[in-house]
Amino acid sequence: MRAQDSATASTGIAVNTPGDTARTAEHALRAETGPDVRTQAGTTGRPRRAAAAGTAGTLQAALGVAAFSLTFPATAWGLEGFGPWSLVAVRSVLAAVIAGGCLLALRVRLPAREHWAGLAVVAAGVVLGFPLLTTLALETATTSHAAVVVGLLPLTTALLSALRTGVRPSRAFWAAALTGAAAVIAFTVQQSGGALTGADAYLFGALLVCAAGYTEGGRLARVMPGWQVIGWALVLCLPLSLPGALAALSYEPARLTAHSVTGLLWVAAGSQFLGLVVWYRGMAAIGVPKASQLQLAQPLLTLVWSVLLLGEHLTPAAPLTAAAVLVCIAVTQRTRG
Repeated sequence: MRAQDSATASTGIAVNTPGDTARTAEHALRAETGPDVRTQAGTTGRPRRAAAAGTAGTLQAALGVAAFSLTFPATAWGLEGFGPWSLVAVRSVLAAVIAGGCLLALRVRLPAREHWAGLAVVAAGVVLGFPLLTTLALETATTSHAAVVVGLLPLTTALLSALRTGVRPSRAFWAAALTGAAAVIAFTVQQSGGALTGADAYLFGALLVCAAGYTEGGRLARVMPGWQVIGWALVLCLPLSLPGALAALSYEPARLTAHSVTGLLWVAAGSQFLGLVVWYRGMAAIGVPKASQLQLAQPLLTLVWSVLLLGEHLTPAAPLTAAAVLVCIAVTQRTRG
């Protein structure tokens, strides 16, 4: 609208006025050169702003991945003092309190009616489903074995996003995504000894519900701020998570230790709220398929934290897999998705 107004105004000035040749020539010169200069500046500025927005979106999504990479080690710490059901319910309550406080402090209005169905999918997949299923899996599986689900998550998220939105990424995008997913799966399965356990049912279920939640959350983050997406999803779960926490704690008494409290606080504030805030903002900026491929680095980061925090051991294959994954991420980020 501004460009049209500007062009209209310039054309009007350029019209010749009888008896004022000098001023007419000056106006005509301004009309001839001015719009071109502004158009060139606007044309140059738009790609720069788009590139800056893309860089910021990639950084935000990467920060979300970094936060998520600590989820499994923090969950393992939390399980030292909490039962699986109480850990999931209490983390959801604490995250909902943080999110609800932010929504109230900023006086955010309720989402439109048409967004509540999508928020319910986010709540079921990201707030309840994924934390519960992975926590149950981590009772018997190691964090390195559980990282298999994270290796498959980017590909599943991209697939569900394509089905949900109708966007069709290029063949090069899919080739890089499949290669990266295969590398991560091979590495994490090798780390766990190549054996499938009963926890795999939980892990693959978590994979599906989380991918659905990410896809719907990324779509909603285009029409409302990302932190409000996860904030309202957390608040939506509060009528279930609060009585669930009270009931779970009565059957699974908590044993408060430095590890269990730290793990609980991280999965509640870091993984469940702050990580998802920057993650959804990043997905809204660069798109769900490309953002999801950044998660190919998440299992490797998780394994690093597992060594540092849990004392697990890695094989020499780790740096080779890391290099392969980074190449795949670079390809997906440069491919039109």
